[in-house]
Amino acid sequence: MDDILRPSPLSAADKKRLDDLYAMIEREAATFIGYPCSAIFDYRALYPFLSHPINNVGDPFVPSNFHLNTHVFEREVLEIFGELTHIPADAFWGYITNGGTEGNMYGIFLGRELFPDGVVYYSEDTHYSVSKILRCLHVRNIMIKSQPDGRIDLEDLRETIRIHRDLPPIIFANVGTTMRGAVDDLVGIRQILDDLAVHRSYIHADAALSGMILPFVDDPQPWDFRAGLDSISISGHKMIGSPMPCGVCLAKKVYVDRIARSIEYVGTLDTTILGSRSAITPLFLWYAFRTVGLEGFRRRIKYCFEVADYAVAELGRIGRNAWRHANSVTVVFDRPAPEVISKWQLAVQNAIAHVITMPHVTRERIDCLVADVARASSVALGAKGNA
Repeated sequence: MDDILRPSPLSAADKKRLDDLYAMIEREAATFIGYPCSAIFDYRALYPFLSHPINNVGDPFVPSNFHLNTHVFEREVLEIFGELTHIPADAFWGYITNGGTEGNMYGIFLGRELFPDGVVYYSEDTHYSVSKILRCLHVRNIMIKSQPDGRIDLEDLRETIRIHRDLPPIIFANVGTTMRGAVDDLVGIRQILDDLAVHRSYIHADAALSGMILPFVDDPQPWDFRAGLDSISISGHKMIGSPMPCGVCLAKKVYVDRIARSIEYVGTLDTTILGSRSAITPLFLWYAFRTVGLEGFRRRIKYCFEVADYAVAELGRIGRNAWRHANSVTVVFDRPAPEVISKWQLAVQNAIAHVITMPHVTRERIDCLVADVARASSVALGAKGNA
């Protein structure tokens, strides 16, 4: 490389800043248990690909003039997810996204394009990003009440759809809510549509975390395309694990064909939300499936359930009202003291908090969390007694 093109080395001060940042991340990773991102992965074998400007522009199933791509590997990952979610092979389409929010936006976008006069129904326990998506897409929407356990209230949904039954419902279902890990009753939702003789509808599922849990359990709640879905979003950086946010969106191809546009500039179809897409994250997911394997993920999820049960028992032992849904690794308990929330990076909402027992969360970490919760509670009671 000519000297004029060669980058300059970092200054000592800048190098120290990076070293300090890495030390901080290493330190904070030891108490990272409140959010659903697995820290168990090793993609060093893929680092050489970071030396090239790879880009998965356009439809992964259509050739492109941009040849520095990983579409072949992306399609292999999509085929695996297609089998896990039981989408018919002859009706299958998907792509790897930058995360759950993009996948959810895509699902709502397809629903809106199919039914421009449709109304999106979603529960109050739905992820905060969905209200933002609805504003961006300018879609009519109605929030439905949630039951105390986080599932959508079917009676409220039934009555609301009945009132607006002249407008096609676009159902945004949660397969594992953010705070409580609740799975909406898809069978009940389908029954409501049948009872009200609603023949035009669309159902999208946000299965960010649970989409990589429910395929590996013996008694999953109805959650996939067999339960009547039209599209689904699943995260890749959660249960699989990735240093970059990523995910998968799967949809019935007949709906995607409606929005496809041919783009001469790149010589392919424009069927995704973004033009340029990461070409390294498909390799991460492909590598994980090839090295961990489906049986490896099954074993990991069994381990996560065991640690979740341990967390429920130990937090319950100190009176924190801990519980979890069936097939969920989200352990809900009474909101602890602010210093505990900060140290353990816990997600909180009103009176509750949760710990999510991802593969890197051990019983020893749960013991340390429980000790901190108990200690802070004891200090608070002592202060109240001296007041």
